[in-house]
Amino acid sequence: MCCPITGKLNRGLALVASARHLAAAKGHTLSTKENRQALVLGWCVELLQAFFLVADDVMDHSITRRGQPCWYKVDGVGLMAVNDSFLINSTIFRLLKLYFRDSPAYVHLMELFLQVSYQTELGQCLDLVTAPTDHVDLTKFSTHRYKSIVLYKTAFYSFYLPVAAAMYMLGYSEEGQHESAKAILLPMGEFFQIQDDYLDCYGDPAVTGKVGTDIQDNKCSWLVVQALDKVNEEQKKLLEVNYGRDVPECIATIRQLFDSLELERTYRSYEDSTYAKLQAMIQEQSALPSVIFTDFLQKLFKRNK
Repeated sequence: MCCPITGKLNRGLALVASARHLAAAKGHTLSTKENRQALVLGWCVELLQAFFLVADDVMDHSITRRGQPCWYKVDGVGLMAVNDSFLINSTIFRLLKLYFRDSPAYVHLMELFLQVSYQTELGQCLDLVTAPTDHVDLTKFSTHRYKSIVLYKTAFYSFYLPVAAAMYMLGYSEEGQHESAKAILLPMGEFFQIQDDYLDCYGDPAVTGKVGTDIQDNKCSWLVVQALDKVNEEQKKLLEVNYGRDVPECIATIRQLFDSLELERTYRSYEDSTYAKLQAMIQEQSALPSVIFTDFLQKLFKRNK
């Protein structure tokens, strides 16, 4: 069947834009071959994203993705979606071999995709063991645990990977250059995930393209971690009794609790202060063109999907 493209493709587009900015920093534009390679790498990042999301939706029992039924929910697919996710992942390495086998960047790119896949899978594992859907234990939720999940599950593949792949393709292979990129891109990835957690509860499904399920799925989200830091004993009991229950009344109770704790205001304050901090970090670094980072940041600030 033909599947229409409904995602934003931000990761793939960011890779292509980063490659062009890095080439410009060296005083040239991408050649026809380099432009094609950047486009292929962009699709490799998008394929990795698709692999994670198809599998994640099965594990999370999600219903919709980008306004459409999750792949495993499509008639006739079911758990074949798991094998489909493996095929999507394998395609990445076939593309890398086809377009980069004779390139000095080939080994770097292979290792990069393998490493980032491993890191993301570790993050998913940490997420699942912290917040299983069949057992609620809020004592496992903490800021430290949340940051660890976000770092591995989201930040490496969504923010570092697109830029790192472009860097290797253009010959930016020094460890110091990559450490400079990580110093900004990994905190930016945390910023992105906190936005996602906020939108899961407060976003408009007609805009975000998905129905939020973090509350009933017992997710260790930014909102519940913030709530645990703010609640009194009575409110904590409400959390313990209602969080992680796929019951409309329980979900409504948690949403009302979040409202009473003014978590929307807390989020707005966090968003403004983090944006300012990231801007300062971008201005202070000189290892890479600043426009690479500002492109990311402008797309994130005040986003609603």
